Amino acid sequence: MLGPIKTVGIYVQDQQKSLEFYTQILEFELRRSMPMGPSANWIEVAPRGAQTCLVLYPRAMMTNWEQLQPSVVFQCDNVDETCEKLAARGVGIPMKPTPMPWGTFAKIADPDGNEFGLTSQRLA
Repeated sequence: MLGPIKTVGIYVQDQQKSLEFYTQILEFELRRSMPMGPSANWIEVAPRGAQTCLVLYPRAMMTNWEQLQPSVVFQCDNVDETCEKLAARGVGIPMKPTPMPWGTFAKIADPDGNEFGLTSQRLA
């Protein structure tokens, strides 16, 4: 039987800059950082208490990274409030909170242009 999603790869230009964004701005926790070669680390970050981690994977190690864009949506209780808080920290909000039949939805962006959805829809 399959279990929960373990990791989702996010392709980044600068692992250290991305690590700072995810841990300091989004307040994710660092779950794992270990050498992955001479010039990169395997870095996993996640929202506190989450089962799934994002792997901050160096673009330089993936020749086709441009075709490998993630589609990740995070659940949050109040999308409007979360977007306001993140915008105040300098996070890009390419899609403002929008009411949908199933809940509110918005998109945020990291420094590498990776976009993530935010939804007030509860987990099933």
